[in-house]
Amino acid sequence: MSLTRQDRKMTLFALTWPIFIEVMLHMLMGNADTLMLSQYSDNSVAAVGVSNQILFLLIVMFGFIATGTTILVSQYLGANNYKDAKGISSVSLSANLLISIIISVVIVIASEDILLLMNLPRELLPEATVYLQLVGGFSFIQALIMTASAILKSYGYTKDTMYLTIGMNLINIIGNYLFIFGPFGFPVLGVQGVAISTVVSRIIGLIVILYMLKQRVHFTINLKELFKLPTHHLKNLLHIGVPTAGEQLSYNTSQMVITFFITMIGTEALTTKIYTQNLMMFILLFSMAVSQGTQIMIGYLIGAKEYDSAYKRCLRSLYSGIVISTLMAIIFTIFSDPLLGIFTSNERILEIGGTLILLTILLEPGRAFNMVIIGSLRAAGDIRFPTYMGILSMWGIAVPIAYILGIHYDLGLVGVWIAYICDEWVRGIIMLYRWKSRAWMTKSFSHRPAVSS
Repeated sequence: MSLTRQDRKMTLFALTWPIFIEVMLHMLMGNADTLMLSQYSDNSVAAVGVSNQILFLLIVMFGFIATGTTILVSQYLGANNYKDAKGISSVSLSANLLISIIISVVIVIASEDILLLMNLPRELLPEATVYLQLVGGFSFIQALIMTASAILKSYGYTKDTMYLTIGMNLINIIGNYLFIFGPFGFPVLGVQGVAISTVVSRIIGLIVILYMLKQRVHFTINLKELFKLPTHHLKNLLHIGVPTAGEQLSYNTSQMVITFFITMIGTEALTTKIYTQNLMMFILLFSMAVSQGTQIMIGYLIGAKEYDSAYKRCLRSLYSGIVISTLMAIIFTIFSDPLLGIFTSNERILEIGGTLILLTILLEPGRAFNMVIIGSLRAAGDIRFPTYMGILSMWGIAVPIAYILGIHYDLGLVGVWIAYICDEWVRGIIMLYRWKSRAWMTKSFSHRPAVSS
């Protein structure tokens, strides 16, 4: 199967393994600030933890432009339309820069008020405010990195973004070490130092990734052209990004409601959920990487009008995702006790957590259905159907069943996990039907006539 130009190397495996490593590093190192601060002060950990909840929502908001960028650039490259591929790259960087600068300013001005709205204890407010103002104030840098990374991945350079992630994490950890423990005469700055090292690692990361864009795809930011936003490109970006962001926000909100149900069961149940989901995330990594790699390939194939190849590619990726996630779930079930034992020695948590990981054997294949097929539908330009079905399933299946089984019938976390399984499988089967209907074949962005701005 040929995709375009140099892309004889663009196999699913070649795209996927660097994405897998990158996402795993984000997962392992994303909490480096919190883990290292735990050696400094429990209050500092709590302050940074609350601030990071707010910053995570910003990442979701920036991510909707990056998602649209991946899909549109892939489709244009598949259609050998390099001019529009660069055009959409420029528009996506401009749009995310404008949005993120506004958000960054708001965060700096209103950080204390936002933290108070989250009912943060007064004694944690000074440290949390410093962290949120520094990291949030420079969040526009992260927005640009996410967008530039999406462009590079769309061109097939997934290893470049992996190396960048490794480098940024190393710089961040070194900075944390210097400012938390104060070796070689460095000042011990605690939370402020952690924020500084985070910002510095991102600034260096931005410089490097912009250099990568210039070297790899000959894309150079022209300040005069940067803020010319062609209407048709911006419209396509928002057409993909806004529903995707809406679905992500809906998912996060539904999970908050289910977490509230779990708090009704008890603190031990909430702790068990956190530990179990921490382990489950490593199973999810495989489906996530396969989904992202497949999305890029589907975009190319749709752009090249190779619809039959795109149809088969999605199904092959789906089978791979199901097999890998099922095998990983089985392995984690066999070793559930020692894995959960990393976090706790509580026999009750080990017992319930082991049952939940066993149920994961049913849950993860259903999740693979959704991640792979929804990514493929979006790559083909079919945006609204998976979004609407996702929101309907989250609130019509997952939330009510979690309450009915978990709370009303007193099944606890097992009832909640059954709700997750029902949500993933019902939605997954509907998505498979949608893919097999081939309704997505008429929704490509790369073949729509451009509308002059």
